[in-house]
Amino acid sequence: MQRRIIDEELLAGYESWLYENEKGKGTIKRYRACLARFVRFLGGKPVSKDLVIRWKEMLKEELSPSTVNGFLAAVNSLLRYAGWEDCVVKFLKVKYRLFCQEEKELTREDYRRLVLAAKAEGNERLALLIQTVCATGIRISELGNITVEAARRKTALADCKGKVRQIFLPAGLCELLLEYAKKRNIHEGMIFITRNGRKLDRSNIWRDMKRTAALAGLGQEKVFPHNLRHLFARSFYSQEKDMLRLADLLGHSSIATTRIYTMESGENHARQLEKMDLIIDDYNKMYILL
Repeated sequence: MQRRIIDEELLAGYESWLYENEKGKGTIKRYRACLARFVRFLGGKPVSKDLVIRWKEMLKEELSPSTVNGFLAAVNSLLRYAGWEDCVVKFLKVKYRLFCQEEKELTREDYRRLVLAAKAEGNERLALLIQTVCATGIRISELGNITVEAARRKTALADCKGKVRQIFLPAGLCELLLEYAKKRNIHEGMIFITRNGRKLDRSNIWRDMKRTAALAGLGQEKVFPHNLRHLFARSFYSQEKDMLRLADLLGHSSIATTRIYTMESGENHARQLEKMDLIIDDYNKMYILL
C-alpha cells in the first residue's frame, strides 16, 4: 500500500485543480494556509484517519466550531482530491445563533462616525469606499467593478466564482463617485486605485479602516470591511423583509449564509419585548393565560 504523504507535488497539483474548478483566489489562499498547518501537525507522518481525528480534536480545544470546520473543509477537500476518502472526517455541528455579539455589531451610528472621521482626516477615498461598500453590499474583492463607466450607467457587474450578478448603484453614490473620479483625473476604468493606478489592496483598506476607527472612537473588533456588507444586509432586510432577494443581491447561493448576515445583537429584540407591554403589575385588574 502506497504511503499517504502530503508533499509539494501533491499540494501543487491540488492547487491547480482548485484553480481549474474556478475556486476564488481567496478560497485557494485560505485552503493553502489551512493545509500548511495540517502538514506541520503531521510532521512528515503519512496521513491516516486516526491522525486527522486527533488534529480535529486539537483544533476543537483552540478554535471556535465554525473556524474548525473551515480547516476541515480544506483538509477533506485535499483528501478527496488525493483519493483518500477513508480519511475524511465529519464537520462539527454548529448551533445557529439568533443574535450576534453586541460588541461586534456595526450600527448605523458607528457607520456615520466612521465616514465622518475619514473625511475629517482628509481621506476622501476611504470615506467614499466605505459608503460604496455599505450602500451596495459588494465584497471588497469586487471594488474593481466600480468603474467610471459603471457609475455613469448606475449599475455594475460582478463575477464571483463564475456567477455574474448585477450591482445597482444609488444615484447619490454615483454622483459622489463621478465627482471623486473627476478630481483625481480618472476618466475611465476603476475608481478605487492607488497613486500608481493599481487596484487597492485589501490589507491596506483594513489598515486604514482600523486607524480611522480609532479616530472615531470605535472598537477595533467591529470595524473591518466585511462588516459593512453585514450592515447593508441588515438594513435591507429590516426594510424589505425579503431574504431571497437579499441573497441575490449579496451573491449568496444559500439562504443559510444570508441569515447570518442579517443577524443583529439582542438589543432590538429587547426593545421589541418592552413594546409588547405584557407585564401586568396589578394582578387584581387582569390575568394573562399563557
